[in-house]
Amino acid sequence: MSTVSLEHPRSAGNDRWLAGIVLGVLTFWLFAQSVINVVPDIKSSVAIPAATLNLAISLSALFSGCFIVACGGLADRFGRVRLTRLGLWLSLAGSLMLVLAQESTLFLVGRAVQGLSAACIMPATLALIKTWYQGAARQRAISFWVIGSWGGSGLCSLVGGAIATGIGWRWIFIISMLFAGLALLLLRGAQENRSEQAARHRLDLPGLILLAAALVLLNLFITKGRDWGWASPATLGLLAGFVITALCFFRAERRRGGQALIDFSLFANRAYSGAVISNMLLNGCIGTMMIASIYMQQGRQFSAFQTGLMTMGYLVTVLAMIRVGEKLLQRYGARLPMMIGPVLTGLGIFFISCTFLGDTAYVATVFASYVLFGLGLGCYATPSTDTAVSHAPHDKAGVASGLYKMGSSLGGAFGLAISASLYGLLLPLGMARAAQFALLANTGLCLAALVVVFLMVPRSNQLS
Repeated sequence: MSTVSLEHPRSAGNDRWLAGIVLGVLTFWLFAQSVINVVPDIKSSVAIPAATLNLAISLSALFSGCFIVACGGLADRFGRVRLTRLGLWLSLAGSLMLVLAQESTLFLVGRAVQGLSAACIMPATLALIKTWYQGAARQRAISFWVIGSWGGSGLCSLVGGAIATGIGWRWIFIISMLFAGLALLLLRGAQENRSEQAARHRLDLPGLILLAAALVLLNLFITKGRDWGWASPATLGLLAGFVITALCFFRAERRRGGQALIDFSLFANRAYSGAVISNMLLNGCIGTMMIASIYMQQGRQFSAFQTGLMTMGYLVTVLAMIRVGEKLLQRYGARLPMMIGPVLTGLGIFFISCTFLGDTAYVATVFASYVLFGLGLGCYATPSTDTAVSHAPHDKAGVASGLYKMGSSLGGAFGLAISASLYGLLLPLGMARAAQFALLANTGLCLAALVVVFLMVPRSNQLS
């Protein structure tokens, strides 16, 4: 296997390797994320408390967010292809655990391993695309990578619901194992790629431990606070522990400078910062799909498959708009499509929140709203990803890609956790009202993303 330094990029990729990358991305965004639409099915066949299941749902995204930056650095140092393959083997292991799980422990561990898998695959594959492809070829490759991530997230509800209704939810992860195995075959002989400069840096293990501890404490505070009581000593202890650990992390990272786990100098580039922050906010909207799914199944008595069918408009439009977003990027620059995206997505979520409608009107509204949801995310995805990748220094491509995907993972993890907690908190008002307010909170995330893009992403003629 040949090795190419990141400091001397050249177009070396081919469609077979790109197909392997897309299949690897799908193992997380299509299959691991499909649990958002099969919560009732899992709860009926696995001995797991409701609060613990809510934690498990967000756990894979949380672990991905905790370790994705470190894995991006490891990819720069030891090889992006090597980390991609490691991620695929972890995906196989995590999926097998979920297939075999009968109680909480193995299910939680399997979800955590799936998160570690995503932490390896996401930054490594984005960095490979940056160095394997150049110019228009890179934008095309990014579009296909985005189809795997955003498109996979759009398909996950339908696919998960169809598989769960037809042959059982465990088959979701059996099929995921087949995808991971095929990706490994397609990536055989792939040209290895690493950064010579990153090879001289040590892994910031103390920073990694502090970051993971802070994020886990925050997630536990969000998911367990309602059950334990928001003013209970245990809940307040989690909040205090998060604040202390987060402050220690920021202080330690500033002292380590260029050797830190998170290189805060990357955020000096406003376009990169705008892409990362807005990406995190929009990924938080994945809570929309979970709340809508739970409400339609438990509040309106739809099956998982019927609920998944409601997302067909999202699937079609997000896949179609990803390539349209690429063309908009090439013609108008990144800022315009990155602003249109949150507006359309927010409108879609707002209409899904109209739970006061009757069944027929609500089904029609939800279907049409998912079309807007997909149009917005598809319009946003490729310009945002290209902005983050193109503004990353060559020698820090893995770390920069890791930070960008950390925004995706943490946005998804905390979006799911906050949406579930808010829904549970408001359940005494009735399912319809609880779902309505939880969905409106997701609309707020879209508005925040719009503001971030407007303030931070420059017009195309100002991009460096």
